[in-house]
Amino acid sequence: MTVFPKNRWRGLAIRLPKTTFGAFMLLFWMWWALLAVFRAFPEIDIYFSQLFFVGADCDATAAAGSICGGFPYRDVAAFDLLRTLFFRLPYVVAIVMLWKLVECYQQHGATFNAQRAQRLKVALGTLLIGPVLLVNVVLKEHWGRPRPIQTDIFGGALHFVEAGSLAGKCVSNCSFVSGEAASAGWLFCLLLFVPKSLRYAVAAPVAAISILTPAMRLSFGAHYLSDVVLGWLSSLVVFAALLALTESQQHQKNSEI
Repeated sequence: MTVFPKNRWRGLAIRLPKTTFGAFMLLFWMWWALLAVFRAFPEIDIYFSQLFFVGADCDATAAAGSICGGFPYRDVAAFDLLRTLFFRLPYVVAIVMLWKLVECYQQHGATFNAQRAQRLKVALGTLLIGPVLLVNVVLKEHWGRPRPIQTDIFGGALHFVEAGSLAGKCVSNCSFVSGEAASAGWLFCLLLFVPKSLRYAVAAPVAAISILTPAMRLSFGAHYLSDVVLGWLSSLVVFAALLALTESQQHQKNSEI
């Protein structure tokens, strides 16, 4: 029986990044690696969407060879209500945070909490750059990937295209990537700024909402697995980037003093 020395086991352990910039680089390359996997194996997306699709007999007006059916979770009133609440929650939180940021800048001198103001700016900047601009303005409007419910695989009229492809025929508000998943990922990022005394109390519900939001989009046929995974992760990438940038600027200011 071979026994590895302790230092050998240390070498086999996964090394997590020790800096915020290192975390950003890890998340950044993870995003691209996952995109490459989903592009190379598009059947992953099709398989997970098929889990929620229920076929039905086509009527006489359907073209020969058509696939009929739908995603029944879309029609469950309780799920639709949850989806509406989860969709609005990040922006309600953002309004409260913006109000708190204004309050911060109404303070002067020793009462001004620079660290709190910085954290609020990072959080609000992530929401603006990530879910709002990058996802909803750039990706969803210019990467014309049809949603599952729009594709002929699931009873729609458009052809399936893999994640990241520009060959899709969706015109606007398309599937790649999920804006609601990105907003859910943003909520998850905020846990880093929650005081430790409250973190254990809010971590479970925030994590549940952050996971359920993209899961519902998948079950509704509104997005593929790649759309929700990459959308969710995109907010973590932007959050880590802004946090690393602000920490770098703060370090530079401190070194100049």
